[in-house]
Amino acid sequence: MSREFEIRREVVLPAAPEEVFAAVTTHTGAWMFPTEKVPAVGGEGPDDPTVKAWEPPHRFEVRVDGEDGWFNALEYVIEARDGGTAVLRYVHSGVLSEEDWDGQYDGASLHTDFYLHTLGQYLEFFTGRPAAFADVQGPAASRTPDGFEVLLRALGVTDAMGVGDRLRGGPPGTDPLDAVIDYRTAHFLGLRTDGALYRFFGRNAFKAPVGMTIHLFDGAQDGTADAGRAEAAWQRWIDGVYAPHSAG
Repeated sequence: MSREFEIRREVVLPAAPEEVFAAVTTHTGAWMFPTEKVPAVGGEGPDDPTVKAWEPPHRFEVRVDGEDGWFNALEYVIEARDGGTAVLRYVHSGVLSEEDWDGQYDGASLHTDFYLHTLGQYLEFFTGRPAAFADVQGPAASRTPDGFEVLLRALGVTDAMGVGDRLRGGPPGTDPLDAVIDYRTAHFLGLRTDGALYRFFGRNAFKAPVGMTIHLFDGAQDGTADAGRAEAAWQRWIDGVYAPHSAG
């Protein structure tokens, strides 16, 4: 059995409507996932069959339908504000399994807040710049109740650290991090450097492994950003973080 859900948000973004529209359509890899990885998050234009509304720069809607009434839909309504900003009215609707519906809804809702915050970070610090994208998933051992806390300790994030604090370090094989914490909640951590966004997801709270995404802006324009190298290095690191837990 399944049941419909709807998540609504309204946020003010530090960019013009044209920049917001580009970000939520063709530049999703700069703040969420590339369209090719998750087709239901963006669209290449009105000829894309998943695109149900394409009215640049004010409205965009994408919807994917499946069997037995299943669907997943995203709607973005964008309005200009004074001072070069824009209001985004966002609606995510679809169908979730009745089994643990509340848990799935809570997970989707909290992810929405993090993604929309990351959209704001992209538009404020990197708008218009292409991104090289990397996706790293933790091992099964990271599903434990303290899985995200284990990751934070390995990163060097203390309980006292919050938004605005700086974090230095990073795994071997990557450029050393010199980052500011731009987002921190019980289940999510956002780090921003001068040339990248690092997003950490405590999905162990939602019965899944922890994970992270990397959005590399430095070098993405000329092709020198090596997302594969970054992904491999962080994957080795995150696997190593949980290796003692896997053995135990």
